[in-house]
Amino acid sequence: MKALFVHDHIFPKNNTDYYESYGFEKEFFDRYLNIFGELSIIGREKDHIFVNKNRFNKVDSNIDFLTFKNLKELKNKENRKKIDDQIHRSDYVIIRLPSILGTYAVQSAKRQKKPYIIEVVGCPWDAIVNKGLKYVLPALAITLLTKRAVSGSMHTIYVTEEFLERRYPTSGKYIACSNVTLNSVNEQDIRNRLEKIDMMSRDKKVIFGTCATIDVIYKGQQDVIAALAKLVKEGHDIEYQLVGGGDSSYLKLIAEKYGVLDRVKFIGTLKHEDVFKWLDNVDVYIHPSKQEGLSRAIIEAMSKGCPIIGADAGGIHEQIDAKYIFKKGNVSQICEKYKEMTREVMKEQAIKNHNESKKYLKSILYKRRENFFKEFINAN
Repeated sequence: MKALFVHDHIFPKNNTDYYESYGFEKEFFDRYLNIFGELSIIGREKDHIFVNKNRFNKVDSNIDFLTFKNLKELKNKENRKKIDDQIHRSDYVIIRLPSILGTYAVQSAKRQKKPYIIEVVGCPWDAIVNKGLKYVLPALAITLLTKRAVSGSMHTIYVTEEFLERRYPTSGKYIACSNVTLNSVNEQDIRNRLEKIDMMSRDKKVIFGTCATIDVIYKGQQDVIAALAKLVKEGHDIEYQLVGGGDSSYLKLIAEKYGVLDRVKFIGTLKHEDVFKWLDNVDVYIHPSKQEGLSRAIIEAMSKGCPIIGADAGGIHEQIDAKYIFKKGNVSQICEKYKEMTREVMKEQAIKNHNESKKYLKSILYKRRENFFKEFINAN
């Protein structure tokens, strides 16, 4: 059986080779290969010159790619035909929404009577409208297209338990199943975390951390930088570490503007296993995103027992303690939530988050997803 996965994700490309990126590592590809046997991908590409190739893994050469440099290429009739042909050659189509390529793929699969399943991973309204007023109409358009596509889907997987189901209801069969899984949750991690919190002292620098693309404005790191500046003025000794790919120039300008450039550390892209090592050194994980389905980064931080502060976006409400959720973009609330993090609160949150992360164990979620995919295959 041959499956086709369609999404707007940008895959790093060097010459003819495609590389893994955050959330699209070997485990992601294996999820579908283990069920269908063969896999093709439709997405976007970005030419990448690697400073350190050891930080990136090549995608298996047996996986076929059809990629575009930008979404405007979809206006070209020949490019749409390429997508149609790829769908025609596939037995099943997996469409991840919201995405422009995915929205077109739904229409094409319907025309060709190809069985497709939709994965709903985020809210396009939140993602686009947060860019500014001029984006309201495009946000409305893609939101309505997403609603229509999901409504008519016979099989749908939501990554949240309630949020996306309410906003993008379907008339077909569906399950709630996070697309983020943990191979294991180690009890030693919580013991190490509690010991780390016990060892914290007033004269020790506190490390804030965020793992997200650094040149997407709705990811919200600029709000944490503003909060950092405010807290430093009040006498707190804090460093903000950012993991994630992208152009750092905008955030560096923000840090310079607030006079905290020396306290903001851009770590860049890390291999998946190295993200977990980095989380061991983070004292408070902050997720300031203004749009979120279910956050992979939060789940990974939870598994390491990190105390977490997050914005009131999407599925974040389903992940962390409501007491430590701040209003999107509210710098003062970020500061307040951090100052509420006494040593005892940090220990309480560490234990709570670590326990909550066990919901996302691969052994639980893979079986649920696999059963639903088998139901989808048998129905077609």
